[in-house]
Amino acid sequence: MLAKQATMLAAVAVVGFAATGCGSGDDGPPVADAPSAPQVTEPGPFFGECSSVTDDEVAAAFGLGTFATVTRNSVGCEWETVVGGPSVTFSWYRGSPIGRERAGSDLIGRPAADVEIGGHEGFMGSAQNELGQTVLCEIGLQFGGDFVHWSVTYSDFTPAADACVVARRLAELSVERAAK
Repeated sequence: MLAKQATMLAAVAVVGFAATGCGSGDDGPPVADAPSAPQVTEPGPFFGECSSVTDDEVAAAFGLGTFATVTRNSVGCEWETVVGGPSVTFSWYRGSPIGRERAGSDLIGRPAADVEIGGHEGFMGSAQNELGQTVLCEIGLQFGGDFVHWSVTYSDFTPAADACVVARRLAELSVERAAK
């Protein structure tokens, strides 16, 4: 009998709590705001295949000779001396927020610094080897609602040039050649 009364008391309490949550008073929890519409921005300029930068220009800036592999697709290009080794990558992000890429650089140990090239703001992140040489650098530049991203890595090889000097030169070519 005691168990039956406890069960009924618990059921009444549950119904009471449920009814309280359904009230129309102002003392209830706040209603969540409806999600806002995504911010619409103007698209950036057209960047030709590989940002209209030639294989020879990339090789000359990088300084390690010719590339064994060059990959091209609809959103970017990658030049590699050996698979998994030194490489240069170009990516074009249409309608994507540059802040997410910048935050990713910070999260993986390449603190992003502000950069401006040809009137376009962005970020630059880098990493050094045990000798203090810059062996990896990435630069992202905003173009309206789009951004471009250059990444240069010498991997475990001795760098032929400062990776940020190489990335900046290639980013400058992107800015110069962007179709208006």
